[in-house]
Amino acid sequence: MKARLFRTALSAACTVLFLGASASHAMDDNEVKSLLKKNNCMKCHTPEKAKDGPSYKEIAAKYRDKPDAAAEIHKHVTTFGKVEIKGKQEDHEPLKTKKEDEINAVVQWILSRP
Repeated sequence: MKARLFRTALSAACTVLFLGASASHAMDDNEVKSLLKKNNCMKCHTPEKAKDGPSYKEIAAKYRDKPDAAAEIHKHVTTFGKVEIKGKQEDHEPLKTKKEDEINAVVQWILSRP
């Protein structure tokens, strides 16, 4: 009886660990770029050079020393807002994904730009 209970508990623990690991899969550089392209972020932003919006490198430099940098970028990429582009106010579209691991991967990717 104890052995069966132990096997059941062990099986449940392994399942939780496996599901947790797959849900928190770290996205690589290409996966983040693909997500940004799919969400039309690359229409206005690029990794290195300013386009209609600042480059991701410029964004990282702006927020790098702020203690709440990740929270600020997270809010910006998940909520509708207004941005100024070439002197005009335009809507800034949030990421279409609601998956927190994908959003956090984007935030960390932006902050990691050199």
